[in-house]
Amino acid sequence: MTAAKVNLEHQDHIAIVTLDRPDRQNTMNAAMWNALDETVISLEQNLPYVVVITGAGDAAFCAGMDVNPDNPQIETVMEGVFNHARQPVENLISRLRSVVDRLIALPVPIIAAVNGNAYGGGAELAVRCDLRVMDPNAKISFSEVRLGLMPDWGGGVALTRLVGPGLAGELILTGRSVGAERALQVGLVNRISSPGNARAEALLMARGIAANGPLAVRSALEIIRKTPDLSYAQALDLEYENAVDLITAGECVHGITAFMSRKKPEFPEP
Repeated sequence: MTAAKVNLEHQDHIAIVTLDRPDRQNTMNAAMWNALDETVISLEQNLPYVVVITGAGDAAFCAGMDVNPDNPQIETVMEGVFNHARQPVENLISRLRSVVDRLIALPVPIIAAVNGNAYGGGAELAVRCDLRVMDPNAKISFSEVRLGLMPDWGGGVALTRLVGPGLAGELILTGRSVGAERALQVGLVNRISSPGNARAEALLMARGIAANGPLAVRSALEIIRKTPDLSYAQALDLEYENAVDLITAGECVHGITAFMSRKKPEFPEP
């Protein structure tokens, strides 16, 4: 059995996070959560321009929480179940949510390269990212209800905002899986890769983003992320403020000068 770990690789200004536990479909146990937490800390301290998250192997992106008895976190859940005690469950879910929330709160685009099946929490993680590239043979399933559970990594909220309450209700309440073509059709993913190339095509997308002004990308991304929580007027005001701040920061000088000279822009690091 391979060790549970999360690999962090840097390619120029792009960080690649790989959930590396392929013999367990990249499910998350205590060791994996600790490794992901350490990865997030590293990204917070050395912020890239774009993050790509994917799974090791070809079978799975992530099959969610490891519910096998050898995961010590399951003992915590059972304590809450058998004693009808909220605190152990609250502590565990707060821990998991903290890691995912901090990953997704990084002020740079997060791209999920769904290289294989994304079940349960893995589906949640995928929809909490900003963008998704999916292998044509992969499936996405919010399967928690089949275990008598519900989404608790923030994915229920993210899915509803992504595809609307009708489709989100169908996917979460039935637990049925969705293939790549259907996922693309309903806006669950942005692109379908060629077979076996979800990571490569997500990196291609990441490079396209990283070539743009990093401050411009972060400023625009903030509007995209915050719009669902704001009124129309508030969203317009935030866009106005961000646009003024961005222009006065001066990054556009490099982009406009390169455009006028018909050269590739070289933006300074923020």
